[in-house]
Amino acid sequence: MLMLIVGMVIFLGVHSLAIVAPAARTRWIERLGAGPFKGLYALVSLAGFALIVHGFALARLTPVVVWMPPAWMRHVTMLIMLPVFPLLLAAYLPGRIKTATKHPMLTAVKAWAFAHLLANGMAADLVLFGGFLAWAVADRISLKRRPAATIATAPPRPWNDAVAVVGGLALYGLVVAWAHLKFIGVAPMG
Repeated sequence: MLMLIVGMVIFLGVHSLAIVAPAARTRWIERLGAGPFKGLYALVSLAGFALIVHGFALARLTPVVVWMPPAWMRHVTMLIMLPVFPLLLAAYLPGRIKTATKHPMLTAVKAWAFAHLLANGMAADLVLFGGFLAWAVADRISLKRRPAATIATAPPRPWNDAVAVVGGLALYGLVVAWAHLKFIGVAPMG
């Protein structure tokens, strides 16, 4: 569990620089340059992510049960997960979805984490999904006090929402039918 926690601290820590130390982040960008800062940010994020993946896999070998969700909760989770991939795509495909949600990626992370908290009751699950949910809520609240970073997106087009929804639902289907079991080791409807 320690490796999972360290990974979470590193990954969410680097993703929280704009929340907790925006001035320091700006100074680092000015000192290193935008490109090197992004490279360092990516390396630290990747290291944290690798620790999360490995730590979560290790924690699943000796599970600590906190609560046992009822079997029907998987269906609720599947329903909450439906908009997650369309929201992720909408973050990069500006349209009405992005305008309505303001921060579709954070909305997707919150829905993903909350849905998985409902269907999983091991201590490692609470650390992983609870940590991401808390981070996404904190980041969304902090965005009310600071400008959102601009990200490279596709140009605004009338069909971006349709692409986000159709593409997102296709990704959802792929994850449910194959990728979740292949890469996570758990069949979502198993």
